[in-house]
Amino acid sequence: MDMPPRSVERLKRLQEVTEAASYAEVMKNALRLYEALIEEVEAGNEIMVKRGKDTVPLLIFSA
Repeated sequence: MDMPPRSVERLKRLQEVTEAASYAEVMKNALRLYEALIEEVEAGNEIMVKRGKDTVPLLIFSA
């Protein structure tokens, strides 16, 4: 899979912080998470994040 250098750096960082055994493990977990989030959004649900005492929408999937 061809990826720009910035994406490769992001992949390396994610492997380090998650202690994944391989890039493939990072990608597999990322796809699972992405799929779950998309399913929730398609079902009309909002993804919320708790920030301190506040709960706010995660705007990553907003138009």
